[in-house]
Amino acid sequence: MEMHICWHLYPLGFTAAPVRPTPEERHLTHRLGHIERWLDYAAGMHANTLQLGPIFTSETHGYDTLDHFSIDPRLGTLNDFDSLVAAAHTRGLGIVLDGVFNHVASAHPLAQAGHTSGAVFEGHKDLVELDHESPQVIEYIAEVMNFWLDRGITGWRLDAAYAVAPETWARVLPKVRERHPDAWFVGEMIHGDYNEYVAASGLDSVTQYELWKAIWSSLKDGNFYELDWCLQRNNDLNFAPMTFVGNHDVTRIATTLSDRQAMFALLILCTVSGEPSIYYGDEQVFRGEKEERHGGDDAVRPAFPEGPGLLAPDGQWMYELHRKLLGFRAERPWLAQAKTYPVHLANTQYTYEVHGPAGERLKVSIDLDADTAAIEEHGHQVLSI
Repeated sequence: MEMHICWHLYPLGFTAAPVRPTPEERHLTHRLGHIERWLDYAAGMHANTLQLGPIFTSETHGYDTLDHFSIDPRLGTLNDFDSLVAAAHTRGLGIVLDGVFNHVASAHPLAQAGHTSGAVFEGHKDLVELDHESPQVIEYIAEVMNFWLDRGITGWRLDAAYAVAPETWARVLPKVRERHPDAWFVGEMIHGDYNEYVAASGLDSVTQYELWKAIWSSLKDGNFYELDWCLQRNNDLNFAPMTFVGNHDVTRIATTLSDRQAMFALLILCTVSGEPSIYYGDEQVFRGEKEERHGGDDAVRPAFPEGPGLLAPDGQWMYELHRKLLGFRAERPWLAQAKTYPVHLANTQYTYEVHGPAGERLKVSIDLDADTAAIEEHGHQVLSI
């Protein structure tokens, strides 16, 4: 299976679409072309997958879907989407879409037809949960997945998979893999038994929130014991998880950590097992705090300018670091399935070896006291920051 390095966008925010639109703001606007202008930028830092947040017609933020078969008019049309897919493919970029199948807007046709569980999602009264025992819901999800895979996408990130019984995906995915055996399916999981969920569901991967927390927390608190504990648990996974230090639901890594600590976080992400996902703006040292209030996601879902040349120059150094470290990662696809073993462990110092399935070896050293980090390969230092 292909090794993935994702650049993750929240399209409504990225393209400056109104997230809580007035009726006048719902008119058709061809914003997907804005994403096309950033494809070379993504490929330039060695991403091979464009991971898109919700793009389907919805009431507001994209997770309150109204129609899974149409592009939200705030973003454009099916023709605009087909153009984006074609442009991505010419640059070697696959596309993973966000599939919000646990819940929908109350005005969604499935909800209107009564195919709901009678519950709302995590207290949000405008998000009604679908009845995943319903054969019509199972057929609908499979039909949606196949529709967009037929149009050239390469996989799905399944939103709030943790709220869906794994047996649901086990009923859906065979209907999809029959037509698209190489598609990649990643479930959003926060906690729980990752191996058990993947085995029962038939998914390829899940999001590694446990590692996300351990990376920033160990750096912020000077407690590498937490990171080592998590990496040893990570060794037990039977699949390559989707790893990240930022996404659309969490405070920016550059807000949580100092610039140097954020650099070390990226180094860890690029040298441990998994399929790394870079959240847009993290490669430019964007800052933003996630707040638990209405509109509290806006700060971490900002607009990008019309093209890379319009970015402020003070983030270029971080983009170059992403180019270097993700390039290093891309040249070593074995890292997706690697295991890590501690060599030296202290609160503020951590050296670990990374072992590949065919005998590959790296040694990574981070010293928070000296403010240094380095990678050795075959006994020679190959990279330092």
